[in-house]
Amino acid sequence: MKITLSRLSTKDLATLAQRIISNSQSGKYPVITNHPLLSVLQNSYTEYDSVYAKQIYSGKGKDVATLDHERDVAYSNMKAFLNGYRKLSSMANYQLAEDLYGVFKTFGLDLDRLSYSSQTAQMKKLIETLERSENMEKIANLSLNKAYNDMKSKHEAFEILFAEQAEANGELRQMKSASAVRKDLEKILKSYINLVTVMKDVPDWKLFYADTNELVKAAKNSSIAKTKEENSSDKKM
Repeated sequence: MKITLSRLSTKDLATLAQRIISNSQSGKYPVITNHPLLSVLQNSYTEYDSVYAKQIYSGKGKDVATLDHERDVAYSNMKAFLNGYRKLSSMANYQLAEDLYGVFKTFGLDLDRLSYSSQTAQMKKLIETLERSENMEKIANLSLNKAYNDMKSKHEAFEILFAEQAEANGELRQMKSASAVRKDLEKILKSYINLVTVMKDVPDWKLFYADTNELVKAAKNSSIAKTKEENSSDKKM
């Protein structure tokens, strides 16, 4: 019963381990029931199954980018309005726009070009300053409440998701890497297969060996078939 486990795909390795465990726990083979190595294999497979299909990162990146873009648009729109209005000296409230634009200028006029973390830090300070009563009054007099609230809510939504992404990424990085988990499973599965092979001539083990051998053959054949298919595709290209 020979097979090079490292040549199996991620999915095929998981399938082989799962089938061997299920067969071993079927109750048909008393010789393997409650065997300590079977318990070790089960634990290794459980860990592998929980890790191998996971992405390295949280998968929230696209949503974070979308919210950042929406935040940028809201910020740019309000900034552009103030910049244009302050230049209309004939308008009664142009000075209010000049004052508010000055607040934007204090924290930088290119926040939408900064990194996520840098922009978040500066936007937080900008919003805290705009929240002052004198500035909120100016915003109201310019009928910018809706635009300001939109910018603020987009920023807050981004902050929440960005924090969730950072937490999720941190947790994923702390997990044992998929490659390390795979090596552990390969090592234990190989030991398990070797045990069954060594015991194949013992009467009570013969049937168990035969059935396990069929599972190993199926995994090996699946791997060979996929390799041939990939080679055939390469030739066509």
